[in-house]
Amino acid sequence: MQLGLIGLGKMGGNMRDRLRAAGHDVVGYDPRPEVTDVESLPALAAALDAPRVVWVMVPSGDPTRETIRKLADVLSAGDLVIDGGNSRYTDDGPNAEYLGEKGIGFVDCGVSGGIWGKENGYGLMAGGSDEHIAMALPIFDALRPEGPREEGFAHAGSVGAGHFSKMVHNGIEYGLMQAYAEGYELLDATDIVTNVPEVLQAWSRGTVVRSWLLDLLVLALKEDPGLAKIEAYVEDSGEGRWTIEEAIKHAVPLPVISAALFARFASRQESSPAMRAVASLRHQFGGHAVKEIGPSGAPGQLAGPSSGTGATPT
Repeated sequence: MQLGLIGLGKMGGNMRDRLRAAGHDVVGYDPRPEVTDVESLPALAAALDAPRVVWVMVPSGDPTRETIRKLADVLSAGDLVIDGGNSRYTDDGPNAEYLGEKGIGFVDCGVSGGIWGKENGYGLMAGGSDEHIAMALPIFDALRPEGPREEGFAHAGSVGAGHFSKMVHNGIEYGLMQAYAEGYELLDATDIVTNVPEVLQAWSRGTVVRSWLLDLLVLALKEDPGLAKIEAYVEDSGEGRWTIEEAIKHAVPLPVISAALFARFASRQESSPAMRAVASLRHQFGGHAVKEIGPSGAPGQLAGPSSGTGATPT
């Protein structure tokens, strides 16, 4: 099957390789001349036989919206556009409507698998009509992991369902990663456990907490024992925030996912104003010692209470 693929970065480039290895004819476009197959979107459209299927794999938001609008000018009625990026599901309806005015179909597809998907396959969650899903099914089958289709691909529902499912998937991922990270920190903090990587690796088979994420943590510790080369600064790409916003809208409690997102915010603070306020309050009402900032800006010694209240530590 032919496929046009726009965006040949870490994910898109690997997807092109996997699809070609499965025997599909992939024509890729990327602004970088060293990786692109064609020089422009019109050239991409011209290289494909009708009805065309074009997969968009570019950053979410304006880059995706602009790409879809440009495609509407070079594609024809009966063609299909798949947004495989991490778009917010609320963008899918307007994008589908815009393309639909010209008779062009639209499918949104959440894609999980990261840089490992080229070898292991990608978890796919698609939203759209039965007709459009069927049109792209050979591509989905080549991208998903080997084995039963239902274990790597889901037709999640109508337009928007694919990206909504991927949003929730990533929210769950936030919570799982935070739980593994906290468990690692506690193991590392005690003198009783002397081989933390070996303990984590022992969990990787036969335990209820085994998972691919745990395998990746074990791999990371093998490559960098103690994780000394990694700065404790964690970004978020949006899906965790969107998941929590939807939870608020539907009155669904998400305490674990919310805490995991807020922990990422805390990682970006060199010195937390909130924690300074807590330290100050403990000092004021309980007379507890606080660490004062030294002349160089580094944490100094513990400062004693300003008044002895005898209050119980809190």
